[in-house]
Amino acid sequence: MQELTVVKIGGNIIDNKEKLNSFLEKFNTIKGAKVLVHGGGKVATDLSSRLGIEAKMVDGRRITDQQTLEIVVMVYSGINKSIAAQLNSFDTKSIGVCGADLNLIPATKRVKGDVDYGFVGDILPDKIPVNDWDTLLASGICPVVAPITADVSGQLLNTNADTIASSVAQALSRLYSVKLIYCFEKSGVLRNPADENSVISKIYTKEYIKLKERKIISDGMIPKLDNAWEAMKQGVNKVIIGNALHIEKLTAPAHETGTLLVLE
Repeated sequence: MQELTVVKIGGNIIDNKEKLNSFLEKFNTIKGAKVLVHGGGKVATDLSSRLGIEAKMVDGRRITDQQTLEIVVMVYSGINKSIAAQLNSFDTKSIGVCGADLNLIPATKRVKGDVDYGFVGDILPDKIPVNDWDTLLASGICPVVAPITADVSGQLLNTNADTIASSVAQALSRLYSVKLIYCFEKSGVLRNPADENSVISKIYTKEYIKLKERKIISDGMIPKLDNAWEAMKQGVNKVIIGNALHIEKLTAPAHETGTLLVLE
């Protein structure tokens, strides 16, 4: 089975032009089929603040009203095209898309519960058109994916980028041997957030539960890891979390850095 690397990038890397460019140069060297999913929440939050619109978060997830939706669509689209353009300049044949393009990531508006998340999308994983994704990948194209989806009525929806990466990785694991890598500015999952050298090299399922209970893992890291575990349960071959600037080590056959998740 052909290998596929799905990389999700977020955090401070996105809004640091020099670091982002360094990452993309290294991403360009990854051999074989690959997909790049990006966030941009911090950029959107900064712009919201400048416009006098308060960003509201619950457990690391953004509440998206109409004004916020307009901001994230604008911000993510700009980031998306900039990344695709840069990768093309490095000779990685890339196309910038979001979930609404070709309906590549079908979604539905999240049902109101204890929290009304607004215009937030929940992905319909069984409806992801695997053959359309494969057509792009088989043509040597690297999709660069912005975290916007749409429902059947065409309503755009803000969708968690970690969930997108996990869902796409799961769907494509039917056709490929998939390695899913979550990249941000930290060297991996840290036992002590203030100590960059406290990387947990491996996390087993039972240990993850304990780390959450002890608040060592919290906030935005929780949806990232929850998505990672689900991906592995649904057939993704390997999940690693680490520093975007070490992407060449994270994608090595025997990863040399970061945190490896292990189902147990």
